[in-house]
Amino acid sequence: MTTATPHPDVLLDHRGRRKPRINMPLAYEQGRLGLAFHEAGHAVLAMAYGLRVDTSEIIAWTESDGSWAVSGNTAWHARDFHAWRLAAMCAAGELAQVNYLMAYGLWTPGRAAACAAEHDREQAIDILAPHGFRIGREYVPAGGKSWGMVRGMARRKIGHLWREIRTVAHAMDEVGVLTGDEIAEMTRLVNPVLDEAVAA
Repeated sequence: MTTATPHPDVLLDHRGRRKPRINMPLAYEQGRLGLAFHEAGHAVLAMAYGLRVDTSEIIAWTESDGSWAVSGNTAWHARDFHAWRLAAMCAAGELAQVNYLMAYGLWTPGRAAACAAEHDREQAIDILAPHGFRIGREYVPAGGKSWGMVRGMARRKIGHLWREIRTVAHAMDEVGVLTGDEIAEMTRLVNPVLDEAVAA
C-alpha cells in the first residue's frame, strides 16, 4: 500500500465523475483482496467474451486520517462486441466481489451491499444505448433487458470461471497490476489482438 493518494483521474468513472466512496467493514487485507476479485471478475469475463484486456489493477493508499482506501480499474478494448455479454462483463465485478465474501466466510448483508458498483451499471447503459440496446435499472424495457437479467447472465458465467477469477484475484492482490497477457497466461484464456480497437 502507498501513502500517496492517487491522481484524481484514477478515481473517476467513465463520465469523469468521482467514483463513490463506500465504507467496507473489513480489515485492509480482506478489503484489498475483495477489490482484486472485483477487477478479476471484469477482466476474466472480458477475455472470455472476446474483449482485449490491457491491464487490471488495484490501487490502495492511506488517507491523511490513517484510514485505508482501495480502488481498481480494468482497461479493455473491443472492435466488435456482443451487447449483452459486454453488459455482463460490466456486472461481473460486483458479483465476483460478493462471491468472494461468501466463499471466504465474510458475507454479511452490509458487506454485500457495500460491493454495489453503480458506475459499472451506468457504464454498460451508456455504452449500449447509442447502439440501440436498452438496459432498465429496475424494469425490462421493450426489446431490452433489466439490470437484474444482466446480473443473472454474469452470475452464471462467473460460476463457470470461478477458478480463473480466483487465480487472477490472488495474483493481482500480490502484485497490484496485471497485464491482459499475464492474465491470459495464468488462465489459458485468449487475450485477442484487435486491429483498430476502440477504447472503452
